[in-house]
Amino acid sequence: MTEINAMVAHEDAEGAIVLRHEVVDESFLPEGDVEIRVGYSSVNYKDALAVTPKGGVARGYPLIPGIDVAGTVTASTSPDFAVGDTVIAHGQDIGTARHGGYAQVARYPAEFLVKLTSLSAADAAAIGTAGFTAAMSVNAVRAHGVDPSDGPVLVTGATGGVGSVSVDLLAGLGYEVVASTGKAEAHDLLRELGAAEVIDRVPGPEDKVRPLGKSHWAAVVDCVGGKTLAYALSTLNYAGVAAISGLAGSADLPTTVLPFILRGVTLAGIDSVLLPIEARRDVWGQIEAGLKPRHLARITRDVPVRDVVDVLGNIVGGGVTGRTRVVVDDGF
Repeated sequence: MTEINAMVAHEDAEGAIVLRHEVVDESFLPEGDVEIRVGYSSVNYKDALAVTPKGGVARGYPLIPGIDVAGTVTASTSPDFAVGDTVIAHGQDIGTARHGGYAQVARYPAEFLVKLTSLSAADAAAIGTAGFTAAMSVNAVRAHGVDPSDGPVLVTGATGGVGSVSVDLLAGLGYEVVASTGKAEAHDLLRELGAAEVIDRVPGPEDKVRPLGKSHWAAVVDCVGGKTLAYALSTLNYAGVAAISGLAGSADLPTTVLPFILRGVTLAGIDSVLLPIEARRDVWGQIEAGLKPRHLARITRDVPVRDVVDVLGNIVGGGVTGRTRVVVDDGF
C-alpha cells in the first residue's frame, strides 16, 4: 500500500473539528477512474466552513478538505486522461463529502476532471474555485449585454478571492470598475488590479437601504449578500444585472420586488458546484484562451499544506486578501 500524507479533519465527541497531519493508505481514498498526484490546492471560504463546527458544508468526518485539486495524472482507466496530463478538479462534493486536495494523492471519476492545455497546475490552483466563479460572474455580466460604455460595474467584497479576480478580469475587458471593501490597506492593490475607484463597504453605516435608490451601476458582481446585495439591487441602472455568488455578509436578502418590476433588473445566481462538466471545461478553456487574471501572481500567496490551519481560521473573519495557494506535494 502506498503511504499518502494528508491533512485529515476529525470531529471529536464535543463537536469540535480538529485538522491534523496523518499518513493514510490508498484504501482511504474513494473509487475513481483517475488518480492524481496533487501539486496544489487553495484556500476558499468553503474549506474553512468544512473545518468549522456546524459549518454546514461537510457531510461527515473523517474528511480531507480542499475543494480545489490541481496536479498530474499518475494512473487512469479513462480514455480521456493519460498519465502525465495536467488536470484540475473542483465542485461536486470534493472537499465536503469526498476527500479533497489537502493530500498528496486524490482519486476521482473522469467526469470530475478538466484537462489543462496551457495553464500549469500552480496557476490553475491559484485561480481555483474563486477565480472560476469570478470568470462565470464576468461571463454573466457580458451575456446580459452589459457593455463597458454602459457605466460602472460595482464589485463587492473586492479583496476576496472572487472579488479580486473579478476586478482584474472586468478591468482587463475595459469596464469601469468600482471596488467596494472595508480594508483601507487594500485600496492600492485594488487600483493595481484595475479598479477605477475604490469605496468603503456598501451600504455605509449611515446609509438607509431604500426599496429603490438612486441608480449608479450597469452591473454588480456581489460576493457578500445581505444588506450589501439589497443596496446593490436598489441602485442598479434600468435593466442592470447582479451576478451573485457569495454570502460572506449574510444569506438573508432584505429587499423588495421593486428593483425587478420597476427597473427590470436581473438577479443572476452563479453556482460552480453542480455546473455540468462540459460547461465547466468550456469556462476553463476560456480562462486558458484569454480570461486568465492579468495580475494572478500579485494576488496569490503560497502556504505549505501543513500550515493551512491558521489560514482557514483567518478567512472566516475576512482576514485573507486575494488568493492563497496551498502547496501540497512538497508542503508536508
